[in-house]
Amino acid sequence: MRRQFGGNKGNKGSIAHLLRSCGYGVPDLGRATQCLSNRVTLVAEREIQPFDETKSREMHLYELPWPQDVLEQLGGTQVTMRVTLSYFIEPGPGEIGWKDRYRYASAGLRFEINSPGETQEEFLKRINKQEREKGEKARTSGPSDKWMIGQKQRTKGSVHSDIWQGTAADLAASSKLAVFPAIGWWRQRSHLGRSDRKLRYTLIVSIATPENLLDVDIYTPVLNSIALPIENLIEIKNE
Repeated sequence: MRRQFGGNKGNKGSIAHLLRSCGYGVPDLGRATQCLSNRVTLVAEREIQPFDETKSREMHLYELPWPQDVLEQLGGTQVTMRVTLSYFIEPGPGEIGWKDRYRYASAGLRFEINSPGETQEEFLKRINKQEREKGEKARTSGPSDKWMIGQKQRTKGSVHSDIWQGTAADLAASSKLAVFPAIGWWRQRSHLGRSDRKLRYTLIVSIATPENLLDVDIYTPVLNSIALPIENLIEIKNE
């Protein structure tokens, strides 16, 4: 598939062409359901109310339970994190949904990760302008250089997946993940009475260290910490 359609890891345009032709590839049930000492997969299934009449309403903020001490000890070792967000949409009624990307899907969802060194306050200000003072601009930027697919390409359809690649130290400092709404016809066509509906979604986040580091245990620290709540519900009001 790579020979036929491209998919150069360093070229996001080539990867986008591969995705359009082949999708994300064949699911691996074993990898999705099994954890090893060097590989951890977390799954969250939630409901979110994206809109309230003509305004956005909720976002979910996750504090990912990464084993920071272990990752910081690994320092410059290259690790990977994969994030997949899947949700159900209600197609837009009538032919109008064919002409406008904001009129076909009932609502869209997006995910973002904080950059290393970016505080929670800075992160929220970057992804939600209502967290900023009037006229204030976001002072930080997302880790776009670490994503294989990138934000522009991964938001097609209602299954969004991307692979983050970086050092273990950077991953230790990137533990905040937000799921937030994007415009859809539930909000744009509020007269149809759907603007207070809730949307179901599944979030899957996995991290992995190199196969030759099986003696480094990242699974047990995560297992010990997931008894604590990792999600906060935040109400937002956007234009």
